[in-house]
Amino acid sequence: MNRRQFLKSGAAGLALSTIPNYALNFSSTKKRVGLIGSGWYGKCDLLRLIQVAPVDVISLCDVDSHMLNDAADIVASRQSSGKRPRLYGDYREMLNEKDLDIVLVDTPDHWHALPMIEAVKSGADVYVQKPTGVDVIESQAMLNAARKYGRVVQVGTQRRSTPHLIEARELIQEGKLGKIGHVELCCYYHMRNRNNPPNSTAPSHFDYDMWTGPAPMLPYNSLVHPRKWRAFMEYGNGIMGDMCVHMFDMARWMMNLGWPTNISSTGGIFIDKNSRANTPDSQTATFDYGDFQTVWTHRSWGDAPDPEYPWAAIFYGEKGTLKASVHKYDFIPKNKKAKGIHRDVTFELEQYPEDKTEKALEKHVAPAIRGHMTDFLNCIETRSRPVADIEEGHISSASCILANISMQLGRSLKWDPVAHQVIGDDEANALLARPYRSPWIHPDPHNL
Repeated sequence: MNRRQFLKSGAAGLALSTIPNYALNFSSTKKRVGLIGSGWYGKCDLLRLIQVAPVDVISLCDVDSHMLNDAADIVASRQSSGKRPRLYGDYREMLNEKDLDIVLVDTPDHWHALPMIEAVKSGADVYVQKPTGVDVIESQAMLNAARKYGRVVQVGTQRRSTPHLIEARELIQEGKLGKIGHVELCCYYHMRNRNNPPNSTAPSHFDYDMWTGPAPMLPYNSLVHPRKWRAFMEYGNGIMGDMCVHMFDMARWMMNLGWPTNISSTGGIFIDKNSRANTPDSQTATFDYGDFQTVWTHRSWGDAPDPEYPWAAIFYGEKGTLKASVHKYDFIPKNKKAKGIHRDVTFELEQYPEDKTEKALEKHVAPAIRGHMTDFLNCIETRSRPVADIEEGHISSASCILANISMQLGRSLKWDPVAHQVIGDDEANALLARPYRSPWIHPDPHNL
């Protein structure tokens, strides 16, 4: 079912007024766009933006010159002007031009904060991938920078713009589940890298020093690049910071939740001990909201309890259960005489035929990215906050990072969202910001 059919369909039993307007209410003036990070998801995001808006991509930045040139060729073939963007190896040089209306930040996690902050300082509105920061203080600084400089910032938690999940959210909002007493979040994908290659020399087309940036300088290893850096906690937050942030953010959005009051987590490397990867292969985290809990579990080994929902959120209510994933949702009413509801993901392959052949594109996610970009663009026009505003991204990202800190310390953390501190735990608060490698300077949320 395409989006147009979805909006026309009465099968969902929902009023059309509950479905967000995906129409682009954007001025005819082409926005000048720059991309920082031209790898897999950088291209996924940028090419979806080109599909929904009359933008002019004028700048690309990446520390891998081969990847950068390939991206420039693709952009030239896809944007209406046919022009090849200017190319940069250092995001600071690109932003110093001060000629960009929109900047997309699609770097590895340890490189989200500094480019995003500099982009809003330069006067650009920003689309930044999740998680917002690699540590809590980075993430807080990103939020404060967006507010200080009055910029629109959309975070790439595009479950909030996924058509079938928008419909699933309405079931919760309309009370179809009744009071929800428990939410399970999970990921059982075997996505943790299991290889153990030796250290080596970085290829000549890859600026490893710049890629490392503020992170610790480790010997180069082929697991780092391209697309394998999530094997290391030095550059991210493991499966918790990659996959949980999506499902936790989706649950918060569906239920209108803010910060959890308590966060606890346990886990480690229990099975796959031979890999060079240092991220947990098993982890459970509890986000406590007082009268109910949201519980995350991931295992990168073994089988999923429900093979139909290996990466999902499951909402347990008095009147029924809702299972939701990127591929579908199922509402199972408690009353066995009542009819359940099943919806599958929306594809738009006929409307956007280039999706059929685009390398490495998650075809089921493309409509959600287009919706997310459209919402972002409309909010740029109205100077309003998008559906995945930086504050929402900050709450979801920082909560997942706090779960990792809880696992590291072996105790529950009580969070004060006003003070942005763990209550009564100096050791935990000392871990809210990671040390930066010189000469990079960690952003200060109060001095931007």
